[in-house]
Amino acid sequence: MARVYSIKRREDHKAMLALVDSTAALERWVEEVPEAARQLIDVAVKPMTIIYDHGRGLAPALLGPDGSIGIRVTSEPISQALCRGLRRPLVSTSANISGEPAARCFAEISPEVLKAVDYVMESRRDEPPTASPSTVIKVGDDNTIKILRP
Repeated sequence: MARVYSIKRREDHKAMLALVDSTAALERWVEEVPEAARQLIDVAVKPMTIIYDHGRGLAPALLGPDGSIGIRVTSEPISQALCRGLRRPLVSTSANISGEPAARCFAEISPEVLKAVDYVMESRRDEPPTASPSTVIKVGDDNTIKILRP
């Protein structure tokens, strides 16, 4: 994770999110998965990260100062397969230098970022830019919902 922070030139107190392959995997990494979160995941039509009050068993750098954790149940086949094969969440972040616009497709990833990483997958390089970033929602243990990024 330190290397990702370095590549992005991002302050290390800003938490990154984790990807899991299924709602069942949430049970392992979140102390309590509120019913409201389950319902949001069931109806999501675009990528959605949910911030949970209490993560567990994860790298401390993934947790916010209050112990919260951002997790996305990925529907993207390659990241799903990696999560299943590793039996662990994947750390995820946008492919950009902190403060710069997030890349919406492979063609928009800065050459500086591409040079700094160890490996760049061959798949999905010809996809067009996506229209908008993922949704971010905080769901409290008490089922309160706060939309952080629509």
